[in-house]
Formats: sequence, structure tokens, C-alpha cells
Amino acid sequence: EKVLPSSVQDEIKQDLQKLWSTNALEIVNITNALDRGGRVPLPLAGHFEGVYVKVGSERYFSKCLQRVLTVEHQKQCKAEAKVKVPGGCSFCNIPSNCITWCKTALFDLTKKEPAPPAPTVGSGILEAGEGFDPPESPPSRDFFPDYIVTVIVPLILTIVLCLLLVYIMFGRREGVAKRNARTNNIQLYHHHTIHGNAEELRSMAANRSASPPLSTLPMFNSRTGERASPLQSDSIPLIMAQQDPYSDTLPR
Repeated sequence: EKVLPSSVQDEIKQDLQKLWSTNALEIVNITNALDRGGRVPLPLAGHFEGVYVKVGSERYFSKCLQRVLTVEHQKQCKAEAKVKVPGGCSFCNIPSNCITWCKTALFDLTKKEPAPPAPTVGSGILEAGEGFDPPESPPSRDFFPDYIVTVIVPLILTIVLCLLLVYIMFGRREGVAKRNARTNNIQLYHHHTIHGNAEELRSMAANRSASPPLSTLPMFNSRTGERASPLQSDSIPLIMAQQDPYSDTLPR
């Protein structure tokens, strides 16, 4: 878009006329560098993707332009080194319109390439020769190596992993005998004593003949000691004030 105005094209054309040493110069085409595989530049001020400007003239290339065809110039471009441009060939009034020498290409249309020879027209009949004899059946193939790779090898790996898992889960377990053998006798005696005392307390609690405390019985009044007959759960009021609104339900 920056190059489309005619004023910018005239500036580029003036620089190229000085470089080509002729005024008979015309701009043929302008192509965006992105359309030729160029890289999108960084979003910095004054940096653009660039354009390819194709110009033509009836006059042959100047000496400055012929430097592009030298071997030294091509080596510098391949090495990505800074191309040294002689002072007499630097025609660039505006920095944004300067040409990139390693991207410059020259085309001499005066040297026409010879046209390729016209194809010879034959009779349209194939020459006699050996015909193609297709095989009756495809060649035999041994599928045993494929069977080993796809079935036998994964099966062996699965079995090995299962055996390793079984050894880790069962063979590496400590066991009660090994644990008792490594434990101190005093610690074992203390452990068994705790278990024995707990069993004894459970048996004594289950076989006691004393009557259960009144506080554990249903409908027991802790203030008066009265025991009421059990009622149906659906007939018991949730709040005592529902039965007697003048009763004092606060604890004393």
C-alpha cells in the first residue's frame, strides 16, 4: 500500500534510472514480499515487509547492476555477509526505497533460448515387442516374523510383568512370622496384653447382671425421677408447649 501511489513509484523509478544509467525505464510489476514467501516483520515503526519491483529497459545493464552476476557477490550473499556496495552504485535518496542487493535478479531477454524440438509424429501403432505377462497369483509371503513381533513378543512381556508384579505383591511381603521375629519380646508381650485386656472388658460388659441405669431408659425425667409409659413416636409432641401452653419447659 505504501508503494501504490504514483509519487512513491516515481521516487523508486528515479533511483533506478540513476543506477541503470538510463531514463528509458519502466516499472513492469510490483509484488508484495509476503506473496513470495517473505516473513512477516516485527510490528516496529518504519519496518515493512518489503516489495519486489520489476523494471525493464531496452538498454543493457549498467556496470553497477552487472556486479550482481559476479562470483564474489554470490559468495557474500550465500554467507549472509554484508554486501559491500561501491560508492558509485549507491543511489538511494530515501532509506525506505533502498534495494536489497542479495534479492536482485537480472534477466536478459535479448538472449532467447532455442525452442525445444517439435515432437515427431509416429504412426500410432506400437512397435512389436515382448508383451507384459501378469503373474497368475501374487508371490507367497512368510507371515511368521510378523506374528512373532505382533503377538509373541507382547505376550512374553505381559507374562514377565505379571510375574514381577506377583513377586512384588506376595514374595516381598514381610509376613507375621518375620515381623514377630524382628520385634522385641517386651513389645510383643505388651501388644498381646492390650488385646487380652480389651477382650476381657468386652466379655465383662456383655455378661453384667446389674440393671441398667435409669438415665438410659426411655421417657425418664431426670428432675422428678418419674418413668412414663412408652408412647408411640407419632403421638409424642415435638415441643411440650404444644400439649400444655402454660407449662414451663425451661430446665431448672
